[in-house]
Amino acid sequence: MTKPRVKICCISSPDEARIAIEHGASALGLVGHMPSGPGVISDEMISLIARDVPPPISTFLLTSETRPQDIIRHYRRVQTTTIQIVDALEKRDYAQLRQALPHVKLVQVIHVIDDNSVKEAIDISGQVDAILLDSGNPNLSVKELGGTGRTHNWELSSEIRKSISVPLFLAGGLHADNVREAIEKVRPFGIDLCSGVRTNGNLDPQKLKSFFQVVNA
Repeated sequence: MTKPRVKICCISSPDEARIAIEHGASALGLVGHMPSGPGVISDEMISLIARDVPPPISTFLLTSETRPQDIIRHYRRVQTTTIQIVDALEKRDYAQLRQALPHVKLVQVIHVIDDNSVKEAIDISGQVDAILLDSGNPNLSVKELGGTGRTHNWELSSEIRKSISVPLFLAGGLHADNVREAIEKVRPFGIDLCSGVRTNGNLDPQKLKSFFQVVNA
């Protein structure tokens, strides 16, 4: 089984970025404005961290914007390597994003709720560079768009992974005690986590060490 890449999300400072990279992170998640959830930092801080991160580490802008023109404006303020769209893109107009930002990777989040999530992931997969499966719920009055700390139905995640041809990231409630089971069931290209390697909201080097020991075993 191929070892998955690891993306550490909710990075709050250049120091957290350094710690995550030193422990083995291949990518960092930088959270812009969200209706709920942890890890939100200013666009100025996102830009600072993105400039400071050495290649080949990827930097993901998590944006809750849903209109292509607003996503483009958000990206231009921060200049990450990748855009992670955490809500449904208006009219699924990925072509507008591609035209304006041809050098930027696009990752669409699918919040795995039911069989409709499987269909949505399959339908969208041909228009993006990767799919990221999470455990939010955009249908609530206050949208949950990530950072819930909950797992979801990995059987649905596995079905999605088998049905698409682009890389798949798995997120949602992952930590050292369940990540091996998640990897074996879903076999994702990458895994993504936030709260599972934090203590009192801060990145915890010991939890990072334990997590990577399991992933690398």
